[in-house]
Amino acid sequence: MNWLGVAPRSEVHAKGLWHQTFQCWIVTYERGEPELLLQLRHPEKDLFPNLLDISCAGHLAAGETTEEGARELEEELGLKVAFNQLLPCGMFAEEDLISEKLIDREFCHMFLYRCDQLLSAYTLQADEVSGIFAVSAAHLEQLIRHETNQLTARGYLLDTDGQKIEKNLPIGLMDMVPHPAAYFEFLFGKLREYGLMA
Repeated sequence: MNWLGVAPRSEVHAKGLWHQTFQCWIVTYERGEPELLLQLRHPEKDLFPNLLDISCAGHLAAGETTEEGARELEEELGLKVAFNQLLPCGMFAEEDLISEKLIDREFCHMFLYRCDQLLSAYTLQADEVSGIFAVSAAHLEQLIRHETNQLTARGYLLDTDGQKIEKNLPIGLMDMVPHPAAYFEFLFGKLREYGLMA
């Protein structure tokens, strides 16, 4: 966390420079049990295209505060949320060595937010997000711990006209952005601390 300066995103990832991100996991009880929302990353994303990931996340621009990073919720999902409504989880340092020319080192400022609106009510940023899906928090934990190989995600894909198509997807770990197991243990621990997961 020692300030080095400013660099474009491409250089940050090419050189593996540590940088800060805003991340928010949305928890829904729309169906009576805790589910986590996953966004499907757009196929033209430079990192992990077409994979399921954190409900909402983004890089903090130079000089931008974590509070300002909460703009991602409205940009990506159409959610207008006051920063003080988010449940802070703290910071997780994550390092992903994707290739020799692509190293992602992030200080992830993590938050939780409970939102029970219908999945169809989300307004997705079409050039960033290709779909939105809900998965059982308990089943996701089992998947991460290799206690099961697959779970079902329910939600919507965006078609080329930006219309939502209802879809159930069988997903395994290969369908998700690879985060270390410690990242998810941190997440599940915070969900339990806030009473959002048994």
